[in-house]
Amino acid sequence: MYSPNYGEGVLQSITPDVHGIAVLILTVVALFLFTRDRIPLESSALAILIVLVTGFELFPYEKDGVTLLEASDFFAGFGNEALVAICALMMVGKALETTGALQPLVAVVGRAWSTRPVLALLITLCAGAVLSAFMNNTPIVVLLMPIIVGASLRSKFSVSGVMLPMGLATIVGGMSTAIGTSTNLLVVGISQDLGMHQFGMFEWVLPVAIVGGVGLLFLWLVAPRLLPERTPPMADTSPRIFSAQLHVKEGGFADGKSLSEVLAKADGMMRIDKIQRSESLFLAKLPSVKLQPGDRLFVKDTPDNLKHYEQVLGATLFNISDVEHPVDEETPLRAEGQQLAEVVITRGSPLHLRSLAAARFSSSYGLMPLALHRARAPSSQVTGDLNMIRLRAGDVLLVQGSGEAISNLKDSGNMLVLDGTTDLPHTHNAKRALAIMGFVVLAAALGIMPIAVSAVVGLGLMIATGCLGWRDAAASLSVPIIMIIVTALALGKALVGTGMADFLAISFVNAASGLPTPMILSAFLLLMTLMTNVVSNNAAAAIGTPIAVSIAQQLGVSPEPFILAVLFGANMSFATPYGYQTNLLILSAGGYKFSDFLRVGIPLTIIMWVGFSLILPVLYDL
Repeated sequence: MYSPNYGEGVLQSITPDVHGIAVLILTVVALFLFTRDRIPLESSALAILIVLVTGFELFPYEKDGVTLLEASDFFAGFGNEALVAICALMMVGKALETTGALQPLVAVVGRAWSTRPVLALLITLCAGAVLSAFMNNTPIVVLLMPIIVGASLRSKFSVSGVMLPMGLATIVGGMSTAIGTSTNLLVVGISQDLGMHQFGMFEWVLPVAIVGGVGLLFLWLVAPRLLPERTPPMADTSPRIFSAQLHVKEGGFADGKSLSEVLAKADGMMRIDKIQRSESLFLAKLPSVKLQPGDRLFVKDTPDNLKHYEQVLGATLFNISDVEHPVDEETPLRAEGQQLAEVVITRGSPLHLRSLAAARFSSSYGLMPLALHRARAPSSQVTGDLNMIRLRAGDVLLVQGSGEAISNLKDSGNMLVLDGTTDLPHTHNAKRALAIMGFVVLAAALGIMPIAVSAVVGLGLMIATGCLGWRDAAASLSVPIIMIIVTALALGKALVGTGMADFLAISFVNAASGLPTPMILSAFLLLMTLMTNVVSNNAAAAIGTPIAVSIAQQLGVSPEPFILAVLFGANMSFATPYGYQTNLLILSAGGYKFSDFLRVGIPLTIIMWVGFSLILPVLYDL
């Protein structure tokens, strides 16, 4: 519970102690680490949590012989009601994704794109925003991205003009309800822990509807004109892989050589699937195997590499299905039935933070990886063995295989496949999953039970009715999100318990002395917006909420608009591709550059900031 309002004289006498200063320094270090792409978020969070609990265990925070804070207090975040609700809703949302419950709506959007693209963009923006108000926006973006890619291939419009506005629209919609994002649930939960007003499910829908409506109009009418046409990262950047045969000729280099010598001659880069000596005899691919004239090496590679192997080995190159006509200008290589597709790596994907070799990608899915686009280093050319590279969220993998193999990969629901089709998984459990999600939302909205309880009940119903399996449920949980929330809650608790939150609030109010309360609110909203575009939005929310409450107390006004300033500001991750995980997916699939997010994100941020700065003081009589 937060302490009551302080008197003016007491406020000015607050000075930070050693524990408070240490916590502030640790908070600054945490915010710095959270911006380091090379260090996993969960690792940074764990390190900060270890330092925090160790420090308070070795140096307890005591006053007048009474321990005010101890190490065990900081583990409470793991049982925080907001975290329970967030995890349960992640798993419930996964059930909607795997059952194809949203297919009818996405099908309507897909048909609209094929007939009236301008109107379809508006429908897509509105649909994405509304859906994001009730579930995590990542699966929504995952569902809509292939629709937009497929429509662009058919209608010949630029993907880059519409994909970024769609992604940002889901962020706008996500801030409108208590369950729209994990950030919203976190802010609501922390404010409740601090003894503040308990927010309802739709309590701030009105300001978001007004300000967000203007934002959506900007994304519909203006944003596509600000974005230059970009080429998706994998478009025509990598040649296909062809299957072929190399026939060993008498007198050629390969004649009488061992397999290891042949591979060394080809610089160790040649991939041999099998060696055939006669119609019924296939040789084991042992390094000591001696090749003879007439042996056939079945290989896969690019046309240039295959012709190079033909030359250096003194062999003859044939198409895989044509052994009578050597490959030349009149008989070029062919890859019958093969298709290309792009696979975007998402959090929770079997490939996330793993290599293709470790995931046994080629053998499991029957697809050949051709090239890789790194989301966080788009200008760098990936070289070497693709199978050994550790993949991260946002990376795009170009694969080749049969249409059936690509379709099977997409139907598995484990990965985001951009192949130009609009097919989505749909099962008989779709209506059941929608009904359960409806129960979760209504039970919380009508006050029948808290969102944490209704979400857990909904999760149980999803599993009991077969809409969700435990494997999918576990895969939907994000360890980075859980760790960042727990650590941010611990830091927030330390800031409050040591009085540092009050000190920061007093400093902020003193710096803004002489300004009207609405302008102080606007400045605080801007501060939170800037912070969330640099660090994790959950970290900004967890650390900012207790400070917001303290600022309101120093000013002697209602804390609710300041709490909402944290909620809205922490959600406005528009201006950088790293502000929110869906931005990374958009960055990769749309072929965007960092500057594209600035072109659209900065104006949208200004629109939302000015809008909320005007409407919050009016609604709360500041």
